[in-house]
Order: sequence, then C-alpha cells, then structure tokens
Amino acid sequence: MKILIQKFGGTSVKDEESRLAAEKHIIHAVSLGYKVIVVVSAIGRLGDPYATDSLLAMVDGEKTYLDLRERDMLLSVGETISTAVFTNQLKKNGIHATGLTGQSAGILTNEDFGQAKVQKVNTSLIYEYLKINDVVVVAGFQGVSEHGNITTIGRGGSDTTAALLGAAFEAECIDIFTDVSGMMTADPRLVEKAQFLQVVSYNEVSNMAHEGAKVIDPRAVEIAQQAGIPVRIRSTYQPVTDMGTLITNSEMQSVPQRLVTGIAHVPHLVQFTIETTEALQESLFNLLAQSGFSLDFINIFPGKIVFTLPQAISEKAKQLLNDQNVTFATHENCAKVAIVGAGITGVPGVTAKIVTAMSELQIPIYQSADSYTTIWILIEEKKLKLALNKLHEVFLQTNDY
Repeated sequence: MKILIQKFGGTSVKDEESRLAAEKHIIHAVSLGYKVIVVVSAIGRLGDPYATDSLLAMVDGEKTYLDLRERDMLLSVGETISTAVFTNQLKKNGIHATGLTGQSAGILTNEDFGQAKVQKVNTSLIYEYLKINDVVVVAGFQGVSEHGNITTIGRGGSDTTAALLGAAFEAECIDIFTDVSGMMTADPRLVEKAQFLQVVSYNEVSNMAHEGAKVIDPRAVEIAQQAGIPVRIRSTYQPVTDMGTLITNSEMQSVPQRLVTGIAHVPHLVQFTIETTEALQESLFNLLAQSGFSLDFINIFPGKIVFTLPQAISEKAKQLLNDQNVTFATHENCAKVAIVGAGITGVPGVTAKIVTAMSELQIPIYQSADSYTTIWILIEEKKLKLALNKLHEVFLQTNDY
C-alpha cells in the first residue's frame, strides 16, 4: 500500500473554492495509485466562525474561565467541523473517503492540555478504512488521553499530526499545502527580492521555522527528519504538478553549496537587562520558569543577564520583577533576525559581514549569538525591513562566498 500524507491548512479549507482546489491534489494522488491520509486544520482564520481563535473568542479569549481540559474540548471542535465538511465534499464528488477525529484516528496523548505530547499512534483503524477507501480525512491538532479526554497538541499542531501519521504509516512523502508556493529565502512581504527555495535540508528549515518563518511547524520537521520521510511545502492553488519546496537530506548533494539558506525574523520583542549576582541569577531563572515565562536570546555575563520576551507578555514579566524588588531595564520594540545556513559552519567573516551591513545602515545591534548554522542579532523593530533587505542583498544576491 503506497501512502501519501496531505495536510491542508486553514486557508486551504476556508471556503468551497479553496476546498475544491485542495480536492484536485487528492484526486491526482489517487490517480497515481496512492492511498491518501488527509489532515485538515480548522476552517479559516480569526473572524471565520470555526477558526481556532474565533472559538476561543467565544469564551472570553485568553481570559477564559474554562480550565485547560474544557478549553481543549472547545478548541478541538474547529478541526472536527473541518473534517466533516471536507469529507462530505469528497463523497459528494464521488471520492471514496471517510472522516475521523484525532481520537478515532488513534492519536493517543498525555494530559498536558493545550500542548499535549503524542505518546502513540494506533494505526489499525486507519488501515482498515484505507482497505475500502482511497482517502481518510483526519482532524489535525487533536488527540485523546488514556482517560478519554480530548486534547490539543499546540499551535501548528496539524503539521505535527501530519508528520506523526507520516512516520507511523511510513508514508512516501508528507505534503504540507498552504497559500504560498514553498519556502522563500525571506518573507516576501518585507524583502522584495526574496527567492524561491527548491530544496532545503531538515535542519535549515527547522531553524528558519523556529526563528519566525511560519510556513511549517518546526516540530513537524523534526519528526519527519527522525523518520527519514521527505516533506514538500506546496501551494493548494498551484497546478498538481507543482511540487513546491522539498525538505530532505538525501538530495542536498545535488544543490550547489550555499553559505546562507535564508533570513528569518521574529518581531514584537522586549529586551530585559538585569544587574545581578551569581546567586540571584539562579533564583531569577527559577522564578521566571516557575511563572511560565519561556526566555529567548539569553546572554549571561558576570553581574548581568540579558534576555528577550514577546511584547504580549512583557508587562506580566515586569510586574513579577517589580513584585520581587528586582531592578531591571528594558528596550522596547525589538526584533530578532536570524541568518540561517548550513554553509555558515567554519566559514570566517560571516559575522563581520553582518556587523558591516548594519553599521552602513546605522542600525545598532543590541544582542548577538551564533550556532553552527545560525547567527542571531537583535535590532530596533522599526529598522527591520531595512535590515532584512540589506542582509538579503549581502548574503543571497551576491557571489562573494
């Protein structure tokens, strides 16, 4: 049995026109002899009646009185509705299909509601349905605990569902359909000369996804990499023969060595600087962790720690620090820029190029860090577009390396 996973995001199932476009890709895969497991997200985005954020808004948003179990019970409904609507359309158009919730599909999780961890995928029921159907439609983003409670697996969870099913069924490929044609070297809304990427490695795209590129959830990439299954980022609205961006390792040998693969960014950050002692550092990190703050871009110096938090939760962090009589300073309206590329490893002068580029534009760098494949800088958000275009020009529009 040849199995293909096709995941369709919210914009790909938002209305009948979009669902018909998605259906063409399914029909094409079936015509090639595949059994297709389709994973769907909730219909549309905020403002659409059954989108995840719209459902949350019905119960007072993030200030909801529901506990996390009850919240998951509500939020899972969006994908369940999408599954039923999409399955109905396929059947109406003569496609042999059936629809399953995450629970029916055998996706078993713990009870860490809101960000449940998948512990097992029971494949038996889907296999039984694939024997008599060409297509099984599965609700993404959701599963069930051993006690029968509905759970959700975090934002981006439909990508993760697709990857988990791909691994469990040893699928030939996982296709992630969205409203863009594939991965780009930068956000085309900000960088005019952003280029299409035909092939990228798992590590490169995972790093870009972690650093703000929203085309695919990084957890899904990591699961596919562990299973050795190629992933394609494709557009629902392009012809069925358009394969988009391939994420793999095996074919990277055929791609000319490139220094930088892409430039990603995360806006709306606040930088915190705290003068501290070694003893206070440990207690501060524990305090912030216990209060649910996930710090990013952490630099630790003798007598000082520096980190960033999303602007949306920065006021809560300030209140916490004030309550503990901790003296701190903040730099508001920052953005993190990540220069990502497997070719960076061992190449001298990359950081110098970044510093020179920012210096030419008189853009201060407030923080920096690096790894084997990524260099990060923190800058003023109002200079983000200028910085992205300059860095793209330096690393992706020249042949200096």
